[in-house]
Amino acid sequence: MKKQTFREQIVDELKAAIMSGQLEPGSPVVEADLAVRFGVSRGPLREALRHLIEEGLLVTVPYTGTRVIDLSLEDVREVFTLRTELEIFAFKTVWPRRDQAFADELNARHRKLSALILAGDDEATITAELALHSYVYEACGHRLLLSTWQGLKGKLQLYWATHHRIHGRRGPRPDAHDNYVKLALQDDFDALALEVRAHMLQGFGRTEAFLKEREKRRNRQIA
Repeated sequence: MKKQTFREQIVDELKAAIMSGQLEPGSPVVEADLAVRFGVSRGPLREALRHLIEEGLLVTVPYTGTRVIDLSLEDVREVFTLRTELEIFAFKTVWPRRDQAFADELNARHRKLSALILAGDDEATITAELALHSYVYEACGHRLLLSTWQGLKGKLQLYWATHHRIHGRRGPRPDAHDNYVKLALQDDFDALALEVRAHMLQGFGRTEAFLKEREKRRNRQIA
């Protein structure tokens, strides 16, 4: 197998372990253990870890090592509030330039997401949901905005995976993005902005309550 193939395999398997909760938030990621697990040298392994660090799923702490990012209550609040405003701004930027190509691509990504939801493929669903929401950032032509969005994606993936486990379902509801896509292609920007806010809010309360309880448990253990 080629070195690149090894790297991609490691990335895919580690990402699946993180999304499923097998590697919990805050868990250490030890190079020596992974080298034995995958039967590879440190070179492709380190490339894979760098990729996941760039995605925001892993973090390297000096004198501590590499760990899965820990999804704190403050992280979720910050991702939720910032992402809401960023997405509305992205739509505001692209709004006058939406054309048939924009509609075709948005609809294509929505169809792919819907098919994966029905198939029950949770990991692929998270990737497809990210791709759907990514499109407005890609299409708006604002490079700094796109870069900021890319920096949020790792925590957002982990948030969604946690959110799905809390709600006991494999991905979002099949119709969760229908109104989002419909309004994104119509002419009422205010209605679209309201939909974005409502869409982001769905399920946030239950996830917030879960993380509050988790932090209470951790504090009791420390005490």
